[in-house]
Amino acid sequence: MTVILTNDDGIDAEGLWALQRATELFFGKKGAIAAPNCQYSGCGHQVTTKAPIAIAQRDKDIYAIAGSPADCVRVAIAHLYSDVKLVLSGINHGANMGIDTYMSGTVAAVREAAFYNIPAIAISHYRDRGREFNWTWASETAARVIKQLLEIPLPPQSYWNVNLPHLPEAEQNLITEVVFCEKSNCPLPLEFQAEGDRVTYAGRYHLRERTPNTDVDVCFSGKIAVTQMRI
Repeated sequence: MTVILTNDDGIDAEGLWALQRATELFFGKKGAIAAPNCQYSGCGHQVTTKAPIAIAQRDKDIYAIAGSPADCVRVAIAHLYSDVKLVLSGINHGANMGIDTYMSGTVAAVREAAFYNIPAIAISHYRDRGREFNWTWASETAARVIKQLLEIPLPPQSYWNVNLPHLPEAEQNLITEVVFCEKSNCPLPLEFQAEGDRVTYAGRYHLRERTPNTDVDVCFSGKIAVTQMRI
């Protein structure tokens, strides 16, 4: 059984290697990496169909691909491997909740897997800008969540979207609650900073609306938000 790992932060992102550590903790072996060779955050479900896609093998079962996260999954399941049984995407450096999922390359990767009825889990990590990530905690927590989700049958063409909270260090020794919840449908705060004839998005993510029992509210409350999604 081959487990494919990908992301949209690029193959050198620390979150991807934290996800690989999670697979080692749970499966006892590392997942195969097929990830973009550069940053693709916010690319959505972009795919390459009109140009060649370069593949650079860095090591055994580690491929840097000149394409989007969805491209990486396509290449992995149709060209690199013939026995892919699970696709994991992340651990994203930042949350992917609510309508973020339409823009997220992290989520697009597992949606692509779901097209082919391959079980898939996207894992993202909300970030409180006042603290650094603890990737050891993230790896251990991701391994626990992966184990739990793989015990739940997925309907056809469905996938999981997981968002880890950013907890204070004192709370990272506790078992963080996993909450199954709905995706928020509230829009992101819209705010732009103008400079000449250009504007830059400046919406404050942490001020987005927290509808009770949705992924945004759950994650902002310090719990692990898990949403089952369908294509």
